[in-house]
Amino acid sequence: IVIGFAMDTLVHERWLRDRDIFVAKAKELGADVILQIAYSDSREQERQVQYLLDQGIDILVLVPHDAVSAAAMVKKAKDRGIPVISYDRLVKNADVDLYISFDNIKVGQLMGEAAVSQTPKGNYLLLNGSESDNNSSMFREGYMSVLQKGIDDGTINIVKETWVVDWLYENALAYMQKVMESNPKIDAIIAGNDTLASAAIHVLTEKRLAGSVTVVGHDADLDGCQRVVEGTQYATIYKPIDIEATKALIKSTNSQIV
Repeated sequence: IVIGFAMDTLVHERWLRDRDIFVAKAKELGADVILQIAYSDSREQERQVQYLLDQGIDILVLVPHDAVSAAAMVKKAKDRGIPVISYDRLVKNADVDLYISFDNIKVGQLMGEAAVSQTPKGNYLLLNGSESDNNSSMFREGYMSVLQKGIDDGTINIVKETWVVDWLYENALAYMQKVMESNPKIDAIIAGNDTLASAAIHVLTEKRLAGSVTVVGHDADLDGCQRVVEGTQYATIYKPIDIEATKALIKSTNSQIV
C-alpha cells in the first residue's frame, strides 16, 4: 500500500512527532509513505495533493491547511476512487472516509480549567490559533465554556483576543508586542498552543512580567514543558500523538478502507 501523507506544516514540534511516528509505523507494516509538506500554503497543498494523486497512491491522509478550501482536494481524490483520511484537522463539507482527531473541545476545557484554577478572576487575553483551522474554534469553544461563568458574573474580563494567522510564532509575537505597548493589566493568557504561548512569554519577559501572568498552552512541546518547570508558563495540555498517528496508519492499511 502506498500512502500519500499531505501535511500542512512541520514548524511546530508536535507535527514532527506525527510525521516520525506515522512513517516509522508504516515501515513496520510494510506500507510506503510519500510525504508532502505545504508549509501553511493552501495553493501549494493543492499542488502537492495533485502530485500525490498522480503517483498512484492507494489512500490520501490529509492535514488541511484550510478547513474549507481543502474540500476541493478531497473531491479530486474521491473522483479517482481514492479514500481520504482527514488527519487531526477536519476538512469541512467534504466526503472524507474517516476523520481522526482528539476531543479538541475537551482539550480547550482543560486549558480553561488550568487557567481559572490559577487565576479565577482578572483580565484575560486570548491568543487563538489560526482561524482557517477548525481545531482553533473547537479549542476556543472549550475554554470559553469554562470562562463564561466568570465573564457573566464580571470576575473575568476578556481584554484582548485574536486569531493568529497560520499558527505562526512571529505573528503571535507581533500581536503581543503591539498589545503590550500600552502596558495593559493582563492577569492570564490562554494561547492556542505552546508555540503561541512561547511568543507571549517572550514579550512578557521583555516587560519583566514573565511568571507573574498565568500563561496556558497545549501540545506539551519540550520547550513548553521546560517553561512550566521554570515557572514562566503555568500549564500545557498533553495529547498522545503516538496513539493518533498509529491509529491513522492502521486505518490507512485496513482493507475495509483501502
